[in-house]
Amino acid sequence: MNLRVNRFAVFLVFTFSMLWGVVLKGQVKDAGLWTSVNLEVKLVKKLSFNLSEELRFNENITELGAAFTDAGLSYKLNKHFQFGASYRFIQRHRMDDYYSFRHRFYLDAKYSHKLKPFEVSLRTRLQNQVEDIGRDEDGGMPIYYLRNKLNASLNTKKAYSPYVSLELFSPLNYPREVALDGIRATAGVEYEFTKHHKVDAFYMIQKELNVERQVTDFVIGIGYYYKL
Repeated sequence: MNLRVNRFAVFLVFTFSMLWGVVLKGQVKDAGLWTSVNLEVKLVKKLSFNLSEELRFNENITELGAAFTDAGLSYKLNKHFQFGASYRFIQRHRMDDYYSFRHRFYLDAKYSHKLKPFEVSLRTRLQNQVEDIGRDEDGGMPIYYLRNKLNASLNTKKAYSPYVSLELFSPLNYPREVALDGIRATAGVEYEFTKHHKVDAFYMIQKELNVERQVTDFVIGIGYYYKL
């Protein structure tokens, strides 16, 4: 077990060290808190319905920056491949003290593989978002993103499972012609009380790239999951 923990610690340090050099160049830094409640309902053998409610606080955890409802379906093809389709309704706080409405649709494809003592997964997401309909000049214009997330979790054979992940955000059509404009690095632990109840606690560094006013967020997160 000590060898497993040491390997995981090396991977964790490598992931955050790689991001830290980028973070140091940031112009604006902020602290945030993300909280969520999540429900998974198994409809048939391989098909599940997922529903989540989340609140995200920013400005050093003094302001509600965003709230959203997320609903979707996930299909587990086999032990390696899983696919999903979801819709997210977002209320996001703007600089003019106005909450804009955003509609997001996305498709997920996820590949998982066990490399003992780790389980490694790669999730690719195609995202379409429409925002500020009728308010801004560009309101209603679809914004497309490709998001790739690499995750590694440690199988401790106990109730808890630590993990690290790295996610890259690539805009496909708007507003900037760049290959990458965002990155997230996360370290956390999942604790499964029973087969129905689980809690996820994490620390995340999120940074905007290739913009004039680069913002780096340091986020603490907690999520509760209930599975039927």
